[in-house]
Amino acid sequence: MEMTRRDFIGSSAAFAAAGMSSQAAGQGAGRDEIRGVLLHMGMNMWGEWRAPGEEAVEGRRYTRDEVHFSEDVWNRTIDHAKKRAFNMVVMDLGEFMAFPSHPELAVKGSWSAERMQSEVKRLKAMGLEPIPKLNFSATHHMWLKEYSRMLSTRKYYQVCADLIKDVSEIFGRPRYFHLGFDEEKLENQRKRQFVIVRQGDLWWHDLLWFVRGVEKLGSRAWIFSDYGWHHPEFLTKCPRSVLQSNWYYNEDAVGYDVEKMTDWFKPKLRLFADLDKAGFDQVPCPSNWLSPKLKASGRTDNRDCAGQVVRYCRANIAPERLKGFMMASWTDCRGEGSFKFNCDGMDQLADAM
Repeated sequence: MEMTRRDFIGSSAAFAAAGMSSQAAGQGAGRDEIRGVLLHMGMNMWGEWRAPGEEAVEGRRYTRDEVHFSEDVWNRTIDHAKKRAFNMVVMDLGEFMAFPSHPELAVKGSWSAERMQSEVKRLKAMGLEPIPKLNFSATHHMWLKEYSRMLSTRKYYQVCADLIKDVSEIFGRPRYFHLGFDEEKLENQRKRQFVIVRQGDLWWHDLLWFVRGVEKLGSRAWIFSDYGWHHPEFLTKCPRSVLQSNWYYNEDAVGYDVEKMTDWFKPKLRLFADLDKAGFDQVPCPSNWLSPKLKASGRTDNRDCAGQVVRYCRANIAPERLKGFMMASWTDCRGEGSFKFNCDGMDQLADAM
């Protein structure tokens, strides 16, 4: 039987208390470098949402109506993270969880709040800090179904506030809450039928609204930093309290010499040092994902990214502001190939650190 939000709030009190205890332990462990891995439980962040009755267009990628996930693959991936001395798992939730406040967002196979709560407890017992991620970028929020087309309306804000509160309770007031907020620009949506992008003051209004909402519940907001690549005001407008994950995936053939890079790639690498000078805490994000840019250059794998990002960031970010690193392989947790790819990414980062 699905649990309502009211039922869940009552049943989560004891877990929240336990979560605070675990969080306190995590704060102590947090003095060490974060060795994090981003794992995708939900996958409805890259396909178009199709309204009921809306005809599909051949060749377009749509969101799934059931989870794309294997519990066996997930468990083996988590075991590998533990084996390689990772201490944090950033869980990209999306449609994977049946939210007590909005069960209409669930798909076939979505985990209940109780099941997710049990997994959070299991990870903590293994010494892995579970961090929730809900991506609220307009490029990656199709897991919100019809609400994704209500961006920046009263209904949208209410739904998002409900979801953040649900997740905060289920995770026992996590130390961090990842909000995504990456790639919100026309370039990343140009092939879609429905395009919606915030910009200017509205983008800032919504980012700050989400940051305040997370902070009110006792967590620290965490975002991807790519908005700062081409918006210099990011360094002054974004609150210093927001944990930053700039990402760089070896996209430019000249490697890590900023001055030799093209004007398009230069800001991506330079942002690490710019964020440090502006006083932000950072968890840089490498990947073993092979970008189209690398494929075009003849590369067949991306095996040196983690090592180069770790070396570059340790040389360009003050130790007190470099909180650790997070590997993002950008694959699912379903098939054997994805299992090996996630493990390969973790191995690269573990070896680099």
